[in-house]
Amino acid sequence: MDKKYLIKTYGCQMNVHESEKLAGMLQSLGYTETDIDKDADVIVFNTCCIRDGAEQKIYAHIGALKSLKKTNPNLVIAICGCMTQVKNRPETIKKKFPFVNIIFGTHNINKFKNYLIEFNSNHQYICDIWDEAKGIDEHIDMYRTSGKNAWVNISYGCNNFCTYCIVPYVRGRERSRDFDDIIKECKELIADGYKYITLLGQNVNSYGNDINDDNITFANLLRTVATLEGDFVVKFMTSHPKDLNSDVIDVIASEPKLAKVIHLPIQSGSNKVLKDMNRNYTREKYLAKIEEIRAKIPNCYISTDIIVGFPGETDEDFLDTYNIVNQIRYDGVFAFMYSKRDGTIAAAMDNQIDIKIKRERVNKLLQLSKDITKQLNQESIGKQYRIIVDSFDDAKNEYIGYTDSGKTIIVKKIDELTINNFYNVTITEYTKNKLYGVIRR
Repeated sequence: MDKKYLIKTYGCQMNVHESEKLAGMLQSLGYTETDIDKDADVIVFNTCCIRDGAEQKIYAHIGALKSLKKTNPNLVIAICGCMTQVKNRPETIKKKFPFVNIIFGTHNINKFKNYLIEFNSNHQYICDIWDEAKGIDEHIDMYRTSGKNAWVNISYGCNNFCTYCIVPYVRGRERSRDFDDIIKECKELIADGYKYITLLGQNVNSYGNDINDDNITFANLLRTVATLEGDFVVKFMTSHPKDLNSDVIDVIASEPKLAKVIHLPIQSGSNKVLKDMNRNYTREKYLAKIEEIRAKIPNCYISTDIIVGFPGETDEDFLDTYNIVNQIRYDGVFAFMYSKRDGTIAAAMDNQIDIKIKRERVNKLLQLSKDITKQLNQESIGKQYRIIVDSFDDAKNEYIGYTDSGKTIIVKKIDELTINNFYNVTITEYTKNKLYGVIRR
């Protein structure tokens, strides 16, 4: 039978990777991928609930399938991911969209194959949400869809309980994967030709904290992966500033295969707001980490996340954030307006900020980031970067490559370059969003 599936993924890289697991289970049952709704026999929504806008977007996309379900009553619609793990959300989904067939959560994604088989057998609605994880399943089928990059989970869940964040409630407590299982997976991926191995966790720096072995640390994991044989680069996300220690910075500085890229969310430059967020560091401690990174890894690409308009944020608090961004001069800034999440401490805080003020502040911050990026591009002339060649544009007679951080670098064709190979490039010019360079032999 020519059965087809479509997975709609929302949210973070963790969800992208979990959709690869969902795809693997579907393919093991004989389904093939499609990107057209009406051609699908199974449509899976892998959801996000980090912001209200994400949830409303998902609801709209689910609702749009009502007419398709009437036309094709045999279409199976499944909803999973963080949104389904929120208290009372499955009931809301079923009430709003009675045509949904299967609902499951983040802790039992490995059971999707069984749910689909069961539904296809008896056509009875399935809703199965687990309150907590029951171990880590190392035997999930997987169909990787991220090109040269392979995601590798090293941990699940989060213990930080930032007051604005719903992740610990929908992903559970931190659980580290077995060290040897991670290394085994990385070896297989390198043998399969993947050029980037990206280690994933809600907080990668705390890997191993739940394992009673002083040798099981994130620094040692990075070192072990980076010393495997092969031509590849190791990346990771995401770091929590309070857990980024000197051992990790030293390993990144010393190991050539570790990308000189660190995403370090500051969230706010105000000590008062950081305390209200329960971030467990101060702006001074954060700045000290940045100084250590730049002293030991001079060319490190540093990016950050910022929440604007957290409850009680004053003009002075925002100015602290603006000034610290201006001081650090991040290579990349991801700024978002604070969004209430039911069940979090911040949702019940007084002094919620008006949307107009939040919008003004976030726009001001994003403009600063754009100005800094322009300055950094100007300063990149003459600098050298290592890129992987992604493709060749016949019309423009140029190669398109990317740095470890994802920055686009264009190389005019002079010599033949090999797609998916690494090259060293010297920057010669820039435009608004791109850098141009020549191969350094």
